[in-house]
Order: sequence, then structure tokens, then C-alpha cells
Amino acid sequence: MNLKEEKRDLFSVSEDYYLAHCIGADFGMGKGIVVEFNKRFNMKHILQRSYPDYLNQWTHTQRIGDCILQGRVFNLITKERYYQKPTYRSLANALIEMRDLCCKYHIDKIAMPKIGCGLDRLKWDQVKGLIDDIFRGCDIEILVCEL
Repeated sequence: MNLKEEKRDLFSVSEDYYLAHCIGADFGMGKGIVVEFNKRFNMKHILQRSYPDYLNQWTHTQRIGDCILQGRVFNLITKERYYQKPTYRSLANALIEMRDLCCKYHIDKIAMPKIGCGLDRLKWDQVKGLIDDIFRGCDIEILVCEL
């Protein structure tokens, strides 16, 4: 795994990158960078239409972390409701799901913001450690973009 950090707009990366961001199981997408994902990819509508009972399933199965690949966007589901805060455990579980999808579909480039560290308030050094641990040994480039 090759992890790089750059000061740049996440949405300026080339089309060969898949993008990743964190969301709630309710697909609320009301604040932060998810608003831009929704504008650019119509993500909220697509997820609501494709997974109409997702929140109920999440709650019923007591999931802790998940990942839905939609187009070239990894939606890391790290909490039940958009206004809640994720845990390092829920983020780790979502990252593991993302890693497994990368292996399954031979995806070798991901770009993301400092996931979980904006409105979700996780600490970047700990999140970066999770990414390092989870993707260690994978043939993948992860580009972390920060404006």
C-alpha cells in the first residue's frame, strides 16, 4: 500500500481513482463533504432508491461499519444516523469492507479526504494508523486530499 497526502481538491483527481467518504446508514448527507458527493453523483437519491430498507437492516442486525460501492464511490457507513459520531471500530470495519471490495474488483487507486476527521471528529493520526494496518500488503494507492 502506498499512502500519500496532498493539498488538493478531492474532486480534481483523475477518473482512474475511486473516491471514498463516510456517511450514516440513514443516507442523511446533510453537512460536510457528503453534500458535494451528493451534488456531483446524486449519491443520496441513488442509495435511497437502491437500498430502501438499509437503515432498518442496519439497526436490526446491529451492524458496526459497512461499505457500499456505488459507481466509483465508496460510501463508508460508520454510524446509524448522519448526526451521530463514528467510532474507530466502526470506521475500521467500513475500511475492511472497502479493502475487500478493492480486492474483489481489482481496484488499485482510491482518493479520499481525511475520513472521519472533519465533522466526525476522529483524530487523523489514529485514522491513518487504521488505514496503514488494514491496507498493509495490498497493492493499492491511497491518496488523501486536504484543501
